[in-house]
Amino acid sequence: MCAIALSLAYPVREYIAQRKEISDLQRKQAAARKRVDELAQRKRQLGDKSYIEREATRRLHYCRPDVTCYIVLDGGGDDGRKARNDGPATRPPWYETLWRSVETADRPR
Repeated sequence: MCAIALSLAYPVREYIAQRKEISDLQRKQAAARKRVDELAQRKRQLGDKSYIEREATRRLHYCRPDVTCYIVLDGGGDDGRKARNDGPATRPPWYETLWRSVETADRPR
């Protein structure tokens, strides 16, 4: 009886391991198919001329020759950067920091 149990232990363990591997591969395959569908949709979008024009206008501020376009620089855009009206900027410009470091290095010790 013990010999039969020992002889069946290895094949059962291999069967369980292979079933787990098949399950993992099916999950990866589903994720890959989802990614392929997303990329196919993106390809269709990039083939659409009106989508390309909208993206060029939004991202690159492209303006067609027959349209008058304006860019408002008040800091109230949708990119998350807002102008501060209540005081100075929290971080000085890079050139000011550079000049301060030059002045500090020039001082005698």
